[in-house]
This record gives sequence, structure tokens and C-alpha cells, in this order.
Amino acid sequence: MAKTVTFKDDSTGKTFKYPVLSGTTGPDVVDIRKFYAETDMFTYDPGYTSTGSCESKITYIDGDKGVLLHRGYPIEDLAENCNFAEVQYLLLNGELPNAKEKVKFERDITLHTMLHEQFHNFYSGFRRDAHPMAIMCGVVGALSAFYHDSLDITNPEHRRISSYRLIAKMPTIAAWAYKYSLGQPFIYPRNDLGYAENFLYTMFATPCEDYEVNPILAKAMDRILILHADHEQNASTSTVRLAGSSGANPFACIAAGIASLWGPAHGGANEAVLNMLREIGDVKRIPEFVKRAKSKDDSFRLMGFGHRVYKNYDPRARIMARTCSEVLKELKIKNSPLLDIAMELERIALEDEYFIEKKLYPNVDFYSGIIFEAMGIPASMFTALFALARTTGWIAQWREMIEDPQQKIGRPRQLYTGKTKRKFVPLKSRK
Repeated sequence: MAKTVTFKDDSTGKTFKYPVLSGTTGPDVVDIRKFYAETDMFTYDPGYTSTGSCESKITYIDGDKGVLLHRGYPIEDLAENCNFAEVQYLLLNGELPNAKEKVKFERDITLHTMLHEQFHNFYSGFRRDAHPMAIMCGVVGALSAFYHDSLDITNPEHRRISSYRLIAKMPTIAAWAYKYSLGQPFIYPRNDLGYAENFLYTMFATPCEDYEVNPILAKAMDRILILHADHEQNASTSTVRLAGSSGANPFACIAAGIASLWGPAHGGANEAVLNMLREIGDVKRIPEFVKRAKSKDDSFRLMGFGHRVYKNYDPRARIMARTCSEVLKELKIKNSPLLDIAMELERIALEDEYFIEKKLYPNVDFYSGIIFEAMGIPASMFTALFALARTTGWIAQWREMIEDPQQKIGRPRQLYTGKTKRKFVPLKSRK
């Protein structure tokens, strides 16, 4: 017998039944698609914290247990055993590639990494001190003006080509935003380098001398990209889906996702962690700031602790912590005041009853800012790197939405609390 939920309207005495749908794992959902038609009421859920907006087969999160799965594979296994290309293929196609498929996919992406030469002029239209995310929003949106041959979202081949172009060009777009801020020449990607290697190369190489990408740092960057590749229906992913539900082209949808990610409550969190560590300044001052964080009367917050979804240790944070140690060791950074503060804060969070009770565990943003700074990546680029990593997830979610026969244009409703209908007053009669 199918499971249902019964709703009773006390004002009328009427009862309504709604089917309960079950996924392969995770909480059941109540199907309320006919709720308004049958009850003449809307549901009210600010932030959509109790609302399932779509059906998806891509990413599953169990926040209470600290579980993150991509297409069924634990993030720990993917980060340990795969490169980013394999995870990209998995998100897009549902299965990990075999050796032949991996080689072809990496080659297909590599052949799309260059930007049209006219983008030189496009970049020069920005102020030199423009934020990289502002540049990325503009440049990614402008791609639709250059690639008219892949804008038909009803055509599977167009969707594939536009997906590959976005994935391939995003590292170049991000790196060029950085180069533009420095006034340095743009560096073109190389076909003999992998995805993470190419990003580091286009970021840090100059025409003046040979530049060799450090393999340890490239591996670390590759792992960071894996850890940020997708995270279910977060704010930016939901933005991409909502924009895409109108039939907008994929370049516009991803530009919308970048804009959403730019917010400090979303993609800017790792930069906020670094700013917090600098504000603390010394391990000796940690008790002072922990006390402030516990006070209800103090607005200070410890950044990088807790998560909207995870009520356990963020599974990505453990991997990021190990990656942080590897990077610092490779760069021979033995004395890092910021890392010392971070490690002590982590110890306190895992032992202090206040943090344990409130389940404020270190999240993935806690360590990523330290890694980026150690690698010479400025704070202004932190969110741009997040966008670079998340592009594949956005595209996978966008493609899934386009191919879903039940998908409709997004149209949230509201609880209106403004003025009711009133009589218009001519200008001369207004007081």
C-alpha cells in the first residue's frame, strides 16, 4: 500500500491526502504538487530548508552522518583514487570512465581550453582592480555571444559541446582575471598539461622564463577541485537550475551560478576564514575569541565551523586538512602562524562541550584558505577557484534538469503581508 500523509483544514473540516515518495536513500518527501489546487493555500518555507525542489541522481548528502556521495561514490574514495577529470566524467555521465573513455574525455576538454582572441579586448573593458568574480560573471555570460553553434538546449549534442566549452575555458577565464589584475600578459593553456596543471600554469607562468608546475601542488589543486565539484541543491546550484528552467542558454545559467556563489555566506566563506585567522593573530589570543564566539551579546563568529547541511564533521574537511599539511611540507613552510591558530581552533572545536553540543565542526572552508595563501593565490581569487571547481557540478545539474520531463519553470510563491487593495489618490490630493 502506498504511503500517504493526511492534512486536515480545521477551518473547513476537510481532509486531504498526499502521496509520500521515497528515494534510493535519504528522507522521504511529501508530494504537494496538487496542494494549492486542492486547498487554495501555499506552503511556507523560507530558504526552502524543508522543500525538495527537484529529483536528482547526482549528489547525496547525509548531514547527520557526515556523508557525501557523488553518483553513489564516497567523496573520500574519489579524492583519494581519482583525478578531477574522472570525477567530472562521473558527474556528467553517471559512471566513472574506463581508461579509453578517460583519455578521450581529457583530450576533448583540452581542445576547448583556449579563449577567443577578442576576449583580450573584453577583459580590457574592466577596471584593473575589478574583482575576479565580477570579471568571471561578465566573461562567462559573454561566451554565449561567441558560440552560437551550441545554444540549442533541446539538442543533446549542443548541450555536450557547451558543457565541454564551459568546463574547459573556466580555468583560463579565472587565471586571466588574475593576470589582468596584475597587469601581466595573458598566458595561453598548453595541451600537454592536465586540468589542474593548466590552471596553475596560466596563473603563475610569464613569458620571461620557463615555468614548471610543481606536481605536488598540482595534485593538491586537483584534489581541491574534486572536493568542491558538486554539493547537491545549494544556493548557486539552485540558481543555475532556476535560471535554466526558463530555457536560458547554459552560459547565462552558469554566469548566474557564479553571481550567487560570490556571496560571502556561500563561496566567500574560505576568504572569511583567512580574515578571521589574521584577526586573531596569535595562538595566545584564541581563548579571547572563543569566549566572544560563545557570547550571545557579541556579533563575532568563528568562521569555518559548522555547516548548513552537515551536523557532523564535514567529510571534505579531513581530506582538506591532510592536503594542507602536504602543501605546507612541500613549500617548506614550517612555521605558519595561521596554521598554528587553525590547528588549535580545530582542537578546541573537537573537545569543547559548547562546540560539540552545537555540532560546530570544522568545514571544508576552514583549511582551503590556508592552502591557497601558501600557494601564492590571493584572497580575491578564492571564490573564483570555487567557481572553477563547481562548474562541472552546475553543468551536470543543469543537464539533468533540462532532460527531466517533469521540470517546469521555477515559480516560488509568497506570503503577502503588504497593503490590501486601496483607492488611488491623485497627486494634488496627497498630503
